[in-house]
Amino acid sequence: MSNAQTIFSDDFTDSLDAGWSWLREKADGWQLADDGLEIRVEPGKADTVINALLRPAPDRSAGSFAIEVTVANHTHPIEQYEQVGITWYCGDQPVFKLVKELIDGDVYIIPGKCPVKDEPIRLRLLVAASTWKAQYKPESAGEFLTAAEGELPAPNGDQVSLQCYNGPANAEHWMRFENFSIAKLD
Repeated sequence: MSNAQTIFSDDFTDSLDAGWSWLREKADGWQLADDGLEIRVEPGKADTVINALLRPAPDRSAGSFAIEVTVANHTHPIEQYEQVGITWYCGDQPVFKLVKELIDGDVYIIPGKCPVKDEPIRLRLLVAASTWKAQYKPESAGEFLTAAEGELPAPNGDQVSLQCYNGPANAEHWMRFENFSIAKLD
């Protein structure tokens, strides 16, 4: 993005950068490999997610920000609502997600239910004082596409999370995150 100043980035090369914390960590369910973070997608929902990686979100009262990460899955998803992406927390509660998700046999970007191929996707969440805009860019596309936009509740200990859930109980599926960044927009 033009006129953007990176205020945090993590390439997940040798270790997690300072500031990250785990929600319901299962130590054998995540790893750093080949310049990426890989998390095993477990059964569960937003309120029971295993291995959600959290960090404090930027102060929305100080401007507009872009949170970006590339997501992929090593195995084609098979479980209804199996997903990987970014979740926004406000007051320790998940309030919004931008994910690549399997629904009725097809892969979509949620919100917006935008159909995509099962390939790596760059997710971008734009946040301002009271609004969000969900964008995505498939590996094979050139420009970011807007999936949906809406309003956020007032800031309250906001956090941004990388997570995956609704995994199959009888198969081992791993999701991958690469090139996480937070940038302040002019």
